[in-house]
Amino acid sequence: MLGSNTKTMRITVLLILSFSFTLFTSTKGASDPVLDTTGKKLLYGVDYYILPVIRGRGGGVTMGQRNKNTTCPLDVIQEQNEVSNGLPLRFSPLDPAKGETVITATDLNIKFSAMTVCVQSTVWKLGGYDESTKQWFVTTGGVEGNPGRQTVSNWFKIEKYEDDYKLVFCPTVCSFCKVLCRDIGVFVEEGTGARRLALSDLPFKVMFKKS
Repeated sequence: MLGSNTKTMRITVLLILSFSFTLFTSTKGASDPVLDTTGKKLLYGVDYYILPVIRGRGGGVTMGQRNKNTTCPLDVIQEQNEVSNGLPLRFSPLDPAKGETVITATDLNIKFSAMTVCVQSTVWKLGGYDESTKQWFVTTGGVEGNPGRQTVSNWFKIEKYEDDYKLVFCPTVCSFCKVLCRDIGVFVEEGTGARRLALSDLPFKVMFKKS
């Protein structure tokens, strides 16, 4: 009986240690600073370009028309020309009091530092479900700051992906809201070849270059 109890205790201890190690390794890096292409920390309020890590599949991130018949709102797309950096943009924190450095896996707003013909903001947000393409596209016209149920679609995250980074939509600014949690990838439209940012199972591997 004693031997059986000792064996059970050992198994329990091993399970606890295993769980602790898993918890540690899964959360490790969750609060790491995001680095730009020169190895410097990404800062809130500073202009950067979002560029693809993999070359030959388009350039930087910019704004573009949804289709030839729709001028506004402007969607978030990838330049088709790989030598183009796209448009500069800035990141805004959920809580400015927590510092000026952009941290991985934390909620933030993304805003293009550019003027448009559309009477709207250039803050990123997740648009509604597109029935024709069966996609959730990233568009503009979002609200900067003011976290909560009304702005839940405006918050994104930067997460480590292999040796680089990826963009993620999985907002945690509303504790009682049911939200989608997916990576941001690139959807290539048939016919036009437009490269639109959308929720995807294949992450868009990116890097950040200071403007």
